[in-house]
Amino acid sequence: MKRTGLALAVLCLSVGCARYYQVTDPGTGQVYYTTDIDKRDSGAAEFKDARTHAKVTLQSSVIEKISKEAFEVQVGHK
Repeated sequence: MKRTGLALAVLCLSVGCARYYQVTDPGTGQVYYTTDIDKRDSGAAEFKDARTHAKVTLQSSVIEKISKEAFEVQVGHK
């Protein structure tokens, strides 16, 4: 059973099972895009903004999964 889980994880990494997120700061309306979010015990979300490459921490945020295509359009990657 452990081998199956490991095989699935390797397969997922090799074929690109990335997740794409749009993160909105409800206080300012600022929108960020990222592929990895770290939720803290305090409820804060920490991530690296794909546009600016800056580390961002938001105490309050709205996080939505988006498609790879939508992410690439917003970030400017193809």
